Amino acid sequence: MPDHRTLGRELGLFGSDPLIGAGLPYLLPGGAAVRHVLEEYVREVERRAGYRHVVSPVLGKRELYELSGHWAHYRDDMFPPMDLGGEQVVLRPSLCPHHALIYRSRAHSHRELPLRLAELGGMYRAELSGVLGGLSRVRAIQLNDAHIFCLPEQVGAEVRGALALIRRGYRDLGLKPARYRLSLPDNRGKYAGAADAWERAAEVLVDALEGIEYERGPGEAAFYGPKIDVQIADSSGRESTLSTVQIDLHQPKRFGLEYVGPDGRAHRPVLVHRAVLGSLERVLAHLIEVHGGAFPPWLAPVQVAVLPVGDAELPAAEAVAEEAMDAGLRAEVVAADRGSLGSRIRDRRLVPYQAVIGPREAAADLIAPRLRDGRKLDPLPGREFVAAVVARAASRSEVLWS
Repeated sequence: MPDHRTLGRELGLFGSDPLIGAGLPYLLPGGAAVRHVLEEYVREVERRAGYRHVVSPVLGKRELYELSGHWAHYRDDMFPPMDLGGEQVVLRPSLCPHHALIYRSRAHSHRELPLRLAELGGMYRAELSGVLGGLSRVRAIQLNDAHIFCLPEQVGAEVRGALALIRRGYRDLGLKPARYRLSLPDNRGKYAGAADAWERAAEVLVDALEGIEYERGPGEAAFYGPKIDVQIADSSGRESTLSTVQIDLHQPKRFGLEYVGPDGRAHRPVLVHRAVLGSLERVLAHLIEVHGGAFPPWLAPVQVAVLPVGDAELPAAEAVAEEAMDAGLRAEVVAADRGSLGSRIRDRRLVPYQAVIGPREAAADLIAPRLRDGRKLDPLPGREFVAAVVARAASRSEVLWS
């Protein structure tokens, strides 16, 4: 498995600059294209699973994090407060306090629950320079996050549903977890909430893990509750958490969250934290390593490279590329002035599909397809080729042709 820090730079997917700062990489067009696909994918999956998307600011008053408990339990991992207009604001280290306030902004009936709020939002961690690395450990994080506000009797089903979304995401992306970890408290950490509540929450997580092999991780719990962490391993065998499901019995009380039950009285909801893809930077780093830069067709930065043999075939090539883009594909024309046909084919070796157009193909309104695995297909009409590529991309399969 290649190191994404080397391969990602060689392929022009991301970079960094000391003037921007350590742990603050930027994405180049190819990397940004993959990230946009991931964002569109996870939003669609979440919509179909009943999530409602929100947008919240990356800043919050210091008092917000004092209320949530982050300031007391997590301050060393947060950036220092900024003085602004007589008050202090902080770059958020997580999205949950904002989502708690969104929930609190209106009254809720038990009939509305579970309420699943999701967001692709920025958060910031003051990571030490010694632990930073490429895209896998950064200071500015774009997080695929969600918070489920539910009745106590709904918690188990929501945790199982979140795990099902995670497994589906890994299958679609071609990822394999290194292990599942049940992250529990230990005797050394500072944790919020009553011990019996923690025990009940851990029992729910254990039940949801039935049929899944997992390991226990004492001392790995969040300060507000136990969690299930899905671990991945990089090219050096180092583990990190990509996806997580957490039960929080602490913050609903801190924020005074309520719903009206069937008895007409106010009750406290349970909060389930859930990240399917987690940090988009980290998942991109892992995808680069797992696929060696040869992304599945639906994820590839460029899905179709159209190669005219000479200048005379350029109009035909541009027409095919336009048809591909009209169909929603990411296509580009690599004209003859970019080098010989052989060199252009080699330069685009990681593109899943190449469409070569010579004089005979242009005259017959055909293209000669070449696949990334080296196969050459019989010439076929451009429209038929585009439709086939669209179908392969829609399947989210790694199979190039069928």
